[in-house]
Amino acid sequence: MSEWVVLTIAMAAACAVVLAIVVINHRRIPEDDDPSETPDVIEYMTMMIGVVYAIVLGLAIAGVWEARSAAQETVRQEAQAMHEISERVEVYPLATRERIRADIDAYVRYVVEDEFPYMTEHGELSDTGTELLQKVRRSVTDYQPANDFEGQAYQPLVDQVAVADDARNARGENAGATMPGVVWFGLITGALVTVGLIFTLQIRRTGREVLLAGLFSALIAFLLFLIWDFDAPFSRGLAATAAPFVDLFPQVTG
Repeated sequence: MSEWVVLTIAMAAACAVVLAIVVINHRRIPEDDDPSETPDVIEYMTMMIGVVYAIVLGLAIAGVWEARSAAQETVRQEAQAMHEISERVEVYPLATRERIRADIDAYVRYVVEDEFPYMTEHGELSDTGTELLQKVRRSVTDYQPANDFEGQAYQPLVDQVAVADDARNARGENAGATMPGVVWFGLITGALVTVGLIFTLQIRRTGREVLLAGLFSALIAFLLFLIWDFDAPFSRGLAATAAPFVDLFPQVTG
């Protein structure tokens, strides 16, 4: 099922529940009830709880967006490191640089075509990708420079392999959901409390009040969906992509 279909169902369900409660609550209110009798302290508490929950929602959205951005940055660093290795081996003999570049191309092709879908499905890195990176590492580190010029290029190449490995490990750490379960418990509980508190103000069935109640509940559902969508940087709608690999290795991924 599409994530946008899930979002539409969630927002519609939130509106339906709130509007149903409004209708049921309206039928139970006696005709002589006066809405102006709502204590001022209830209005103050409702406002403060809404403000606090809005801050929590804002922090949660900022947190998952930052995690998504960081995940995309790790992909860029990994792709850039592999690209640097491919370019810097130009100083090596033809057979050596072709072997290293072939190993890099095999790794990049696998990451783009196979490992990213694997991460989406399993929430972790694949063993094959790890083996291909180790092959690149061995190709770089096992070569013995034949002269000082090649020797000067050797250590930077080893460093770039380490950068790629570190970025790959960071990509693996961000492959799954990043939001702890206790935070989700707080967000959902806060949403129920915040939406529920609007009924303490003795909402009526006027068109304006019903519309605002429905829009408010739909907004809460949308924001929770947005947090959920960003929570897994490589798995959901606005996910981090393999675009840096595609841009730097068009001959492999094209």
